[in-house]
Amino acid sequence: MGRRVFLSGLAAGATAALLPVSHAVARSALDDLRIQRLAWAGIRLQLPGATLFIDPLTNAAEWGGALPDVLVPVEGGIGDTTVLLTHVHSDHFDAGAVAQALRNGGSLIYPEGTHPLPVPAGARARPAPLWEPQLLGDFTATAVPASDGYGDTQVSWVVSAAGRRIFHGGDTMWHGHWWKIGRQFGPFDVAFLPINGARFGWRTPVSGQPGVLTPEQAIAAATVLGARNVVPIHYGISGVDAYQEVDHPLGALIRVARGTAIEVQSVQPGAWVAWR
Repeated sequence: MGRRVFLSGLAAGATAALLPVSHAVARSALDDLRIQRLAWAGIRLQLPGATLFIDPLTNAAEWGGALPDVLVPVEGGIGDTTVLLTHVHSDHFDAGAVAQALRNGGSLIYPEGTHPLPVPAGARARPAPLWEPQLLGDFTATAVPASDGYGDTQVSWVVSAAGRRIFHGGDTMWHGHWWKIGRQFGPFDVAFLPINGARFGWRTPVSGQPGVLTPEQAIAAATVLGARNVVPIHYGISGVDAYQEVDHPLGALIRVARGTAIEVQSVQPGAWVAWR
């Protein structure tokens, strides 16, 4: 009986000693991933030995003075570097920004059925089919369905790294795939979602319908995805002919999120996401 008590005490002590260490290791791993918001719809995901960009934009001529965002430099990625594109419209595929990000080599991953050119010298480029995980060193990225306002090929991205899972919506509009994405990959630590509900007048006849998520639709998408936090992207344009945002998109997003379990974190270009 004495031996049993002795061994039981050893086991309990070992368990107690291991638990704090395990928790500390898990917390350290979670903290390894840092995410910086770039201009417009772009973000940088940073690990100690790898960098991943989504839709980086540094071209001042793209929106001119209509976009108030600071254009954040993207050169100098740490370790293995990858650029993901949601689609090839020029405000999401900025060839100059991609060349800066991949100046030391790396990979450009783009939606299957699109052909972003030019590809930077020394970089690898390949298409990503929907639902097929891309193993990118310390990152895993999966292209999932999105819907473009003009019907052009577009994807959203699910990225996993260091025990975190994030969603990047590009400039998608509302569609019916949110539930499947949420079931397959949710919940998400953070979703980067467009919120300006833009209406376009560049093609006729003009529909008058939003071709990008509105603030209400962004919160609905986050709810279905199981996103704990939303970082709004793709908003702030003014003074462009035939391009009309909803009024005060950020304020509207915050109002819609009240009373839900979703936290809105407004992150200025150049700043980093704060993990809750």
